[in-house]
Amino acid sequence: MTRLAAPARRALEGAGITTLAQLAEWREADVLALHGMGPGSLPKLRHALAAVGLAFRT
Repeated sequence: MTRLAAPARRALEGAGITTLAQLAEWREADVLALHGMGPGSLPKLRHALAAVGLAFRT
């Protein structure tokens, strides 16, 4: 998740999301609703999850 912009990283960390496994427990819409998370971050997050065989919760 280090390729994310600082506001997006802080948004995830503020929500207690520090690993991809934790991120996979969230729905995309819920992540996008976090303050500081922009729509440009979602493709990067999807790619990072897919690289380790994970995906957002549906």
